[in-house]
This record gives sequence, structure tokens and C-alpha cells, in this order.
Amino acid sequence: MTAQALYAHLPSVDLILNHELQQPLIHQFGKEHITTLVRQLLEQAREKIREQQQLPQWLTLNECDGLALSQQKLARINLFSHHLAQSTLPLQYKGQRRVFNLTGTILHTNLGRSLQAEAAIKAVTEVMRFPSTLEYSLQQGKRGHRDQAISEQLQQLIGCEDACLVNNNAAAVLLMLASLASGKEVIVSRGELVEIGGSFRIPDVMRQAGCQLVEVGATNRTHLKDYQQAINENTALLMKVHTSNYMIQGFTSAVSEAELCTLGRAMQVPMISDLGSGSLIDLAQYGLPSEPMPQKMLQDGIDLVSFSGDKLLGGPQAGIIAGKSELIEQLQHHPLKRALRCDKMTLAALEATLNLYRHPERLPCDLPTLSMLTRNLDTLTDLGERLVPYCQQLVGQHFTVTMMPSMGQIGSGALPTEQLESVALCFSVNNNQTSYTLNDLADLLASGEIPIIGRIHHDKLWLCLRGISHEQDFIAQLAQLSLPNHE
Repeated sequence: MTAQALYAHLPSVDLILNHELQQPLIHQFGKEHITTLVRQLLEQAREKIREQQQLPQWLTLNECDGLALSQQKLARINLFSHHLAQSTLPLQYKGQRRVFNLTGTILHTNLGRSLQAEAAIKAVTEVMRFPSTLEYSLQQGKRGHRDQAISEQLQQLIGCEDACLVNNNAAAVLLMLASLASGKEVIVSRGELVEIGGSFRIPDVMRQAGCQLVEVGATNRTHLKDYQQAINENTALLMKVHTSNYMIQGFTSAVSEAELCTLGRAMQVPMISDLGSGSLIDLAQYGLPSEPMPQKMLQDGIDLVSFSGDKLLGGPQAGIIAGKSELIEQLQHHPLKRALRCDKMTLAALEATLNLYRHPERLPCDLPTLSMLTRNLDTLTDLGERLVPYCQQLVGQHFTVTMMPSMGQIGSGALPTEQLESVALCFSVNNNQTSYTLNDLADLLASGEIPIIGRIHHDKLWLCLRGISHEQDFIAQLAQLSLPNHE
């Protein structure tokens, strides 16, 4: 068939757009977008004809003998319409999607960290739907400050003089350094020059803030005299960085916050701390490893402490800076503050989350993240026993499903050397009965409407049950899946 004859088999844009299969797509994605996609597909077809003198496979009719040209064209409109529908599928799955995080890492940075409490979800919905007092004081009848309400909450909860809110803890560190130490020196122990996710390093932040890093001590041992000897007339701050995502063990020595605060007061140098994953409660009461708390650091005399809202606190992504009011005032008036400030949704969620801390006895029920971290093994075992049959039904004879003890972690840099006892559903390949691999199974689980994300380790696919929050949704998702028939 000549190229000219092949071109004649291509349907027009109007015929394709008017096809009944296109109407739902046009309704969902808009006529302009679907029209652009149709033209792109037609151009791909023309390029195939120009280069290879044939139609693309998705426009080829298997049986066209005896069909009139008009019938062939109608059949190809159907083929084109089905291919267009398939081409739009990826558009439905861009951006954020709900997943089951069964990796064993509860505060998984790539999977959204903290789950929000129902109170926070309701508060965000309210400020999204209606006008709010974001920067308006009802008492004074004039403009207020967007950080004021949460600052007052934190004053009551952790005993700070004032607080400043920005969009994450990295921004909090940048703002503290830029406001208080630009053009001057900041003293930090070599053992605390951390790198967090995304190659974000403390020395790089300091350079961006316009201050000069002064390293003291050694990687494993730093003493009070190291800080003392480094202080000079150009020293702006003493800084502690909580090594939340790693731990140095063995022959080590570090200077406590209380010791550094005493030195700072004597030398009239402010002391700041990047706490990272801050917890407002003692986790040891729930049988979890303890994590430093900002209120303890403030009691030790630290001038400013920064920590995250979306890690152990259990709220939205935010950077919280708490401490001395005169220093907070400098932060609030720095030009960076406007660039880094939180929006109304973040502030609403954070305020609602902090309100839950007024009833600490209810936190394991009210905070989803804390609820997951504190679930006991008996509960997880019972859950696993209920789920094993559904998983075995999915994989048939190709895999064996067992319930096994497992070890998880809090995640997002919190308590990196501590592990959480858990229970996992483990899938192992029945090599003598299948050609499927663990990667095939992982791809299948991740392909559903609600992807199931686990981890492959020691020749097994592990689904850690500590991360399941909606059992019936999980069962329903399993029921929608089936192994592809490639054997």
C-alpha cells in the first residue's frame, strides 16, 4: 500500500473528537487538551508512514479483507479512540496518590511522613472553604500576626517566650542563621555537621545564610574547651545540631546543651539548637526510645531551638522556632521570613494538632502516627492472621505467604539506631511452581488503585503491618489485583 493510501486511512481530528468514547475524556480533561493529544497521535502515525511505509500497530486492522474504505475508517476510529483512552490513563495518576506504606518505616519522607489527625483535617477544610482570621485580630479589630495563635499555644505547652513558624525545619535553620549571624562566625562541633535527605548539609545552609562555619573538636570527640577557645569578637552563635539520622558510638565525647548555654551566657554569645525531629512528649512512657524534647532544651537555657512539625510531633510540614522573644522578633522582621512563612492550611493543621497535646492521655488515639508507633504486637499478630488468607488467594501457588516477626523504624531521621518490633506478611517464591519473581509481585502490588508499597529483603517481599491504618481498604485492594498470565 502506498504512503498516500495509508494517509487516507487516518481519521480526521473532528471524527475522533466526536466519537462517543472521547466524551468522558473531554469531560474529565477538557476539549483543548484532548484535541492536542489527538493531533500528537496523528502526527506519530504520519511519521510511522513516512519512515516505514506502514500504519502504527495500534491502528492496524487484523482482518480488513472485504471491508469498504468507509468501514475500515470507522474501525480505525474505534482503534484510535481506544488508544487515546489508554494514552490518557497516566494523566489520572500524576502527582500525589494514596498508598499503603508497608515499608516498615512509619515516618517515610518519600511517602508523606506524618498522617494528620482528624482534628487537623477538619481545621484545614474549614480554612479552605471559608475566610479566616489568618492575619486579623478580632480583639483589636485590625491586622494581626499569622504566628500569634500558635506562638501562644507553644508558650503554654513548652514554656518558650515566643515562637516563629516557617515551612520546614531546614527553613528554620536558614532563618536563624541569616537573621542572627550573617557576616559572622557560628561555632559547631565537627561531629554535628550532618547531611539530611536530598544532600542538604549544614555547612551549605550556613553559606547560604551568609555566615562562616567554625568547626571545633573531632568527628567523635568534642570538649567544652574547644568551643571556648574558638570564641572571638566575630562569633555570633554557638550551635548544636541533633544528629537525628545517624549516631557515633564508641570512643566519643560531646558537650551537653546545658554546658554550652552556661558558656554562651558567660561569653555573651547566644546558643541555638537544630533539634530536627522534635517530640513534645517523652516517648519512653509508651515503651519507645526517648527523643530530645524542645522544652528540656529551653529549660537548659538554649536561646532558640528549631524542630519539625511533620515528624514526631505528628502535624503538617512546618519548621518551628521557639525561644527568647527578642531573638524571635529579629527573625520575624528578616526579609526571608515572608518568603518562608506558612500558609493558612499549614497553620490550621498545626494549631489543631497542638491542641491535642492539651490532653496527652488521649494522644495515642488522636495522633495517627503515635497510634501506629504504639500498636502492640498482639494486635499486629491478630491483623496478620486475618490478612494471610487474602494474600495467599492473590498469589495462589506461585508464592507462599507467611507471617513473620520484623523490625521497623520510626523514620525521617528520628532515632536512627532504634528499631521497632513488628509483624510482617512475607511472600517467598515457589521456584519449582512459578516463573514469577519478587519484583513481579512488587510491581503488581504497586499497580493498583491504591498502591501497596513494601520492601524486598533476604529473598522475601515484606509488608510491615505496623503501617496499615485501614484494614478493609487493604483487603479490597488485594481483591482488585491478579497476577498477569505470562506463563
